[in-house]
Amino acid sequence: MNLPNTLTVSRLIAAAVVMLAMALPIPFSTTLAFVVFVVASITDYWDGRLARTHYGVTAFGKLMDPLADKVLVCAALVSFVGVRLKFEPNYSLVPAWVVVVIIAREFAVTGLRLLAAATDQKRIISAGSWGKWKTAWQMTAIIATFILLAVREDLMPYLHMSKTFLRQYDAAFVITSWVLSTLVVLVTVISGWKYFADHWDLVTAEM
Repeated sequence: MNLPNTLTVSRLIAAAVVMLAMALPIPFSTTLAFVVFVVASITDYWDGRLARTHYGVTAFGKLMDPLADKVLVCAALVSFVGVRLKFEPNYSLVPAWVVVVIIAREFAVTGLRLLAAATDQKRIISAGSWGKWKTAWQMTAIIATFILLAVREDLMPYLHMSKTFLRQYDAAFVITSWVLSTLVVLVTVISGWKYFADHWDLVTAEM
């Protein structure tokens, strides 16, 4: 396995570490999950660049690179659904419907890729510009949410902030996270539609 593909696989491992860190009640677990997510996101840039410039693009990389991105993003988003802030206990940090829509889109596009690979031409659908934009938006929103959450859970308890400030922070945090989530869903749905529009012949051929 060459270096770009190794970096791709490492994102799958990072996804498991992120979910584990978010689930365990250990000190600075959110910060740990945040650091792992950022490092894994950086590998998404480098594995593609190294494949194009030095090692060559492989069929494994074309298929597994977008899959690793999906697993990493979904791991973070699912973890956020389980987060309830102290002064906003009625709202999850990310609405469950957002994760459902994103995962449904990822399954649909993965199914399209499998359909393409099963044709006589064995077509491989790599990530297009909209798919890359989608990934960039998702990772940016997740990193922003991680930063705000790490500040809330791993920094503020040691600063002895007033309850009034913490209540205001929690309310503003939930609103910000929901707005970011909605924007991410819009980009995700549009990118999914673009994949099917560009390869609609595959779908109609099997009907």
